[in-house]
Amino acid sequence: MADSQNINRRRFLKRSMATAAAGVAVPTIIPAHVLAAPGRPGANDRIGVAYIGAGRRANQLMSLPPEGRIVAAADFDLKRAEAVAAKRSCRAYQDYRQMLESKDIDAVFVATPDHWHVLPSIHACQAGKDVYLEKPLSLTIREGRVMVDTVRHYGRVLQTGSQRRSMNNHRLGCELVRNGVAGKIHTVIIKNYPSPWECRLPQQSVPDGLNWDGWCGATEPVPYHDDIFIQRSNPGWISLRPYSGGEMTGTGAHGFDQIQWALEMDHTGPVEVWTEGGKLEPVIYSQSESRDRGNALCSQGRRVRFRYANGIVIRLEDNGPEAGGEFIGDRGKIRIGNNVVDSNPLDLAKTSLDDLPIRLPPIDNHIQNWFDCIKSREKPIADVEIGHRSAILCHLGNIARWTGRKLSWDPDKEIFPNDEEANSYLDRQRRAAYELPVVTSS
Repeated sequence: MADSQNINRRRFLKRSMATAAAGVAVPTIIPAHVLAAPGRPGANDRIGVAYIGAGRRANQLMSLPPEGRIVAAADFDLKRAEAVAAKRSCRAYQDYRQMLESKDIDAVFVATPDHWHVLPSIHACQAGKDVYLEKPLSLTIREGRVMVDTVRHYGRVLQTGSQRRSMNNHRLGCELVRNGVAGKIHTVIIKNYPSPWECRLPQQSVPDGLNWDGWCGATEPVPYHDDIFIQRSNPGWISLRPYSGGEMTGTGAHGFDQIQWALEMDHTGPVEVWTEGGKLEPVIYSQSESRDRGNALCSQGRRVRFRYANGIVIRLEDNGPEAGGEFIGDRGKIRIGNNVVDSNPLDLAKTSLDDLPIRLPPIDNHIQNWFDCIKSREKPIADVEIGHRSAILCHLGNIARWTGRKLSWDPDKEIFPNDEEANSYLDRQRRAAYELPVVTSS
């Protein structure tokens, strides 16, 4: 800790001397936001970070900025948490609620399966911790709104893991669209992501150290099987309706987020959604097999459409770009996908940034942006409201397939007006011990 303080002090002195040499006055009054306070690290403090979920994605998120330090990890599979603890010299827990009681934890990464995204994030906010929550932000639309209200009520900083907002070419593509380089946008094409399906897999032995009942969470417990527990296996939880919205909310969350960003729709959404091909009948896996059959049945012939109030239509097509969108205007097309931007005509994508009046935040490190906002208490680039609004499009696409008809959507009230069947999909049944708390924004 002493070495860290000395490094911070040297950096501060260098910055101060450089500023003075440039003829800029160095303030002698320290702003309140750089001072430490309960639930708010100071500008020179190291941020104690813990992980709720210690699997593949969590390990990908452990390259922290210099001011971060890993202090704990929790997972229903205790062996996973212990593996992180051994590698990172930190503490291991099986119950994340016990971990949240620790005073040395300032913030948490929530990198769990989707059905466990919101509840631990709420508990973290209640414990005074800031949150980095993997996308999609929620499993249901109501969960997402409760998450927004919780963050606002407790004054926390929540960064959604929509990290393409912190990638240069995604930002460039969205800037080109916002500045009208392709003209007035009338259509956006995105990949036709499959919805989730269901399974009735036979029982296997629960691995040692895994609390399977806890992993099932709010869902009704089912017999353990590797191909439920492992994310993208045969098929894996990400394709199964009790635990995820399928690839519609998996990779689709990135693509819809780019559409919302480029179209300046971060705080609203479409007003209509429908599917071509009729109602999606339940697809059930009774034995281990690849995801190909389920993906085909849940997407092919069932192309989803959205319409915004300004007339822009989103079309889900098999040839749509991954994790982005193709924006079609009256001057041409701009295609964004996997940190690549191209256009038709080709010169649209080569437009000089110097000529663009609308510029988006030049963030190139998603976790660093979160850390900076933990200290400044500003909203991060993928704030909770943004993450919620992007996830809504994913959920609307699934609901359109489940109902098989055109639906009207009120993006302000977040309901399907006068549609009892569609509104029944806004939330899910939960076991008694896993109900969401009642929280109001403030």
